[in-house]
Amino acid sequence: MSLHGCPVARLGEKDTGGMNVYVLQIARELGRMGHRVDVFTRVHDPADAQSEMLAENVRLVHIKAGAYDESKEALYDLIPEFTGNLQEFQRNDGTEYDVVHSHYWLSGRAGMVLAKQWGVPHVATFHTLARVKLRARAGEREPQVRVATEERIANAVDAMVVSTETERQDLARLYNVPPARVAVIPPGVDLEMFRPQDKAAARRALGIAESRVLLYVGRLQPLKGVDILVRAMAQMENAGDTRLLIVGGNRTGDPMVSTLKAEARELGVLGNITFTGPLPQAGLPAYYCAADAFVLPSHYESFGLAALEAMACGTPVVVSRVGGLTTFISQGKEGYLIPWRCPEPFAQRIEMLLSNPLLQRTMGEAALAKARSMGWNVAADRMLRFYESLMSRPALEAAGA
Repeated sequence: MSLHGCPVARLGEKDTGGMNVYVLQIARELGRMGHRVDVFTRVHDPADAQSEMLAENVRLVHIKAGAYDESKEALYDLIPEFTGNLQEFQRNDGTEYDVVHSHYWLSGRAGMVLAKQWGVPHVATFHTLARVKLRARAGEREPQVRVATEERIANAVDAMVVSTETERQDLARLYNVPPARVAVIPPGVDLEMFRPQDKAAARRALGIAESRVLLYVGRLQPLKGVDILVRAMAQMENAGDTRLLIVGGNRTGDPMVSTLKAEARELGVLGNITFTGPLPQAGLPAYYCAADAFVLPSHYESFGLAALEAMACGTPVVVSRVGGLTTFISQGKEGYLIPWRCPEPFAQRIEMLLSNPLLQRTMGEAALAKARSMGWNVAADRMLRFYESLMSRPALEAAGA
């Protein structure tokens, strides 16, 4: 279940990102293994079919809950409607499930009801934690109902699945969840879609004339620290011959885009920045391959899937030393981990990388090698074995397996 995030929604908009990719890819891989998977999400567009096949053995089911354009903040009050309509769909459809896996806290609340009714294990993955976000950056706001609901779900489900050991520790420290009930299963990357391409050809296809290219991919929100990247670019010696591609954000009326453009204009670098808006995932490889470096200056990342996608294209990374990024990026090997959330160290490391073609190539090769060990098939195989352990052993024992 992914109540608020449809796995086929366009990436980079306000509420779409790595979680959508995670749900879609794990479902696809499980389907390839011969298992049937239904992915339930909320109807978010009048053109949505109630159900459609996403891949072999994988069905996407849209469940009515509130208006199509309902804000994310209003979705908590729609959980009972979503849950009731999902129950009705299941009764009419007749499918019986072995495991419920809920993604994000909104889905977790619905999952508690459904798993109990069906008498099956309930696994939850939050992807981000409210209490960690609140500590990551001054000025962050999260509703108290989210904090309370996350704690309730985390201590009620049969097991939690997280992407990193750091998340497991955060759940223990901030939500009082015994570590034995939390399984660490890192996400993966689509190695068929994300692979090296000719850099010059990618740049020609994208119409890039500058000799140096930087890339950011993700949602545009203060927690992502894109303003740090804009200021870092303004401090670079060859900013005039550098193109910064910012992929993400809503196409129209996005206040974050307006804020970033205003800052870039004041710093004199707006002409060297391209805001693409959100892109379908199939459109991303050309951007990753055109870039000399992928930059992610986030204040918080539970994993950082976009960085792994860039690495799979052979592109070195310059990222914040936070959360899951530290679990698959080694300082000075696949790129740089920056411990400070300010523009100066980002500008320094980016300049170091862009001015040294041999370093750029060496880091890009190391990044590619690391990514190739982290395909989605590996993640899905571990997830399947974990599901099977939940069904064959007591939940607490299985969660620690």
